[in-house]
Amino acid sequence: MPSLAACRRFFQAGLLLAALGVTNAALAAPAGQPTAALPGIRIVAVVNGDIISNTDVDNRARLFALSTGLPLATGVVERLRSQITRQLIDERLRIQETQRRRIVVADRDIAAAIFEIEQRNGMPRGMLRQKLAVDGVSQRTLIDQLRSQIGWTQVLKEQLADKINISDTDVDSQLRLLAQQTGKQEFRVGEIFVPVDDPANVADARRFVETVIQELRAGAPFAMVAAQFSQTQSALEGGELGWVQVNQLDPEVGRLVTTMPIGAISNPVRVPGGFSVVTLYGRREAGRDGGTAVNIRQVFLPFTSALNPQAPTDQQRQALEKAQRLSASLRGCEQVEQAAQANPSPRPVDPGEIRLEAVNPPQFRQLLGSLPLGTVSQPLVAPDGVVLLAVCARTPKTHFAPSRPEIQRMLINERVELLSRQMLRDLRRQSTIDLRPQGV
Repeated sequence: MPSLAACRRFFQAGLLLAALGVTNAALAAPAGQPTAALPGIRIVAVVNGDIISNTDVDNRARLFALSTGLPLATGVVERLRSQITRQLIDERLRIQETQRRRIVVADRDIAAAIFEIEQRNGMPRGMLRQKLAVDGVSQRTLIDQLRSQIGWTQVLKEQLADKINISDTDVDSQLRLLAQQTGKQEFRVGEIFVPVDDPANVADARRFVETVIQELRAGAPFAMVAAQFSQTQSALEGGELGWVQVNQLDPEVGRLVTTMPIGAISNPVRVPGGFSVVTLYGRREAGRDGGTAVNIRQVFLPFTSALNPQAPTDQQRQALEKAQRLSASLRGCEQVEQAAQANPSPRPVDPGEIRLEAVNPPQFRQLLGSLPLGTVSQPLVAPDGVVLLAVCARTPKTHFAPSRPEIQRMLINERVELLSRQMLRDLRRQSTIDLRPQGV
């Protein structure tokens, strides 16, 4: 099955930071250095000399309102304020650690994350820049949040590089365990995790979680809220945990998902280290409801340079025009294969069997699920080229056993999440954090 990154490449339409008006210099502004507050700006926290102001908090609240599509009343913003401040503190700690290790977050990674936000919000490409300006949200607010998330992921990979070792025995043991679960219920779960690092903050965290739940039940998209506020690595995937069994969840969460209706939003769930908010996307029987397998054929026309949507090159225009002609003329998977052979590229014509339910982003899943068999798609523009695809078959599966690489990724993700929480706790203990609740 193609990786998540491979699926994303079909849809990442080359939204570059230049389109947001953000320069490399702006992205490289160093954290961890003392910064003087401007007149009228109050300091709410100082993290190793790096200032967090009331403006930073207000911008994050407005970004939340923008990404969820809901207006936030003043009272709602006030209930969010203390937890947003703590979240910003953790983000500064992550950014500082990323910079200490000399890890650079590439522009293309932030651009891809921005485009995915647009996709999840149903925005046309490039709309986010306009909405940020209209809603009075600093573009730096979004960039800093994404830089923290992506940079921290790279920190964890670096930390684990020489230590993590998923052996064949580990994978075999997990496969045997899954085989024993045939017929038992599995649940597709989304989670928002809000940490509580100090018992004195429990009441604030609960008020924050209850406010988030209120907005979710009013219609805020779960994936967007998770991306904004969840403090786990799954936030990058909109809080999506995938298909799990009860024994893979916290006991309190496990008991909850066995009874809650599909689509419901849970009350706050107290779990080790904080609170969780859970939604249930679906349930099935393990080993008896394998979902749908999709087979496709694709033609990829590469660009000779990275796409800038504001200034495409002649070669890029020609590639898109060629893709449009092919889309209008090709019929069926056999013709797509012939076109791919006539236009060789590094991407395989047949990427292998795809499990439809596991495909992200949702727009790509919807395309693979709804495109008539044999019909060639419209050109899908990516930063490195243009893709045409045709769905050749959709096959219901009674059993869809995870592959060994999938099991290995799952086990790695579990260890990464554990390491993330441990490292962040250590950074908090080692840092100088001056909280100023009233602002100065």
